[in-house]
Amino acid sequence: MTTASSRRTQTTPQRKNPSMCQHQPACPSADSTDREAAHLVAHYPEQGWSLLCNGVLFFEDTGELLPDGQIIAPHRPLGTEHVVTAA
Repeated sequence: MTTASSRRTQTTPQRKNPSMCQHQPACPSADSTDREAAHLVAHYPEQGWSLLCNGVLFFEDTGELLPDGQIIAPHRPLGTEHVVTAA
């Protein structure tokens, strides 16, 4: 008896990941401009990334990977060469 025919892989169309945000008020969606304000779900500082409850992977260098695969380049503040520190 062969079991190969009973081991079929069911394929489903790719779907958007639902938000992991279960609290109220809900956090900003991954599509909104304030998406970085979402709550942390997982934090791995030794690896340089965090997972937000809206599905965004937020990296230490301020880059982001959205749930749909879109990449947001790092966006550090500009003009840091003019910052004065206290002596």
